[in-house]
Amino acid sequence: MKAQVYRGVNQLSYESVPIPELEADEVLVQVRVVGLCQSDIKKIRHPLYEPPRIFGHETAGTIAAVGDAVKKWRVGQRVAVMHHVPCMHCSYCFHGNFSMCETYKNITTTAGFVPSGGGFAEYVKVPGHIVNNGGLIPIPGHVSFDRASFVEPTNCCLKAIKKAGIEAGQTVLVTGAGPIGLMFVMLVKYFGAKAIATDLLPSRIDKAVDLGAIAAFDARDPDLHTKVHSVTGGLGVDVTLIAVPSQQAFFQALDCTRKGGKILFFAEFAEDVQIPLNPNVLYRREIDLMGSYSSAFPLQSLAAEIVFDNRIDVDALISDRYSLEELSVAVDRALSPTPDTYKILIYPPSE
Repeated sequence: MKAQVYRGVNQLSYESVPIPELEADEVLVQVRVVGLCQSDIKKIRHPLYEPPRIFGHETAGTIAAVGDAVKKWRVGQRVAVMHHVPCMHCSYCFHGNFSMCETYKNITTTAGFVPSGGGFAEYVKVPGHIVNNGGLIPIPGHVSFDRASFVEPTNCCLKAIKKAGIEAGQTVLVTGAGPIGLMFVMLVKYFGAKAIATDLLPSRIDKAVDLGAIAAFDARDPDLHTKVHSVTGGLGVDVTLIAVPSQQAFFQALDCTRKGGKILFFAEFAEDVQIPLNPNVLYRREIDLMGSYSSAFPLQSLAAEIVFDNRIDVDALISDRYSLEELSVAVDRALSPTPDTYKILIYPPSE
């Protein structure tokens, strides 16, 4: 089969690799589409992992083979693949910190080499732990593979929404109106809250309003603080979701979030970034500072329902489609987006 193999920093090799062999409790999925995620780009562009590996994890496809012990699933079923599932019995899982579970962190879906997601290939093997514990999600007949590939990123955003306690009537600032930021805008609106967005690209500022933001501003606007406070009756937003790895976005969040509000880091910053902070700002204004990493297993069903029932319009985020062979070009496009670049989807060869 064909796959994009990571051979070193910024080195992707489109080559033939063996189709993974199945154990009795495993499932082989033919990849129909896989979303290009910022975490994939980070892994390709930075020396974080030893090669060779096959990345890609926002995967939707068709079951091509099942192991002898697999009873629930059959060849031909359409599924979204979750690339990691927690153990559900460690201390982290017991306290609801599922993404901190070592079993969760140990990605096991693979198209070969060290298991690393495996979506950037024609076929991906799903291990028994994931097969037997809710990591395969059936795709309804009316739902396209494209839309189904959004289940995993929707779960990640949904987890942040829940962790920040966003609820109806609140106002939420979303810094960054890329694919994730725009998904936040739609989810904030879905849960009855009001979103304000910021970005550097005029097209993304307009897109945020089109998708439900009550206001959207240029992140470089020196009057951003004044404008956000004007929209919120002088109070400031209840919650800020930082969806871009920007120090400026954090300080804007401090300026725009009300006393007693919350600031949540969703974007991952470079390892060498240090943000100076006077702790009295948090103390005196009672600001809650928090982070949200990856998805939450208990939210998988809700994430699937939101996507499959079109409760948010994820199709409106799809802007670019590339073949698997063009993955390097797709990565370049994501790093240097046009005004109309949002979510990029990748398509392996089809039989």
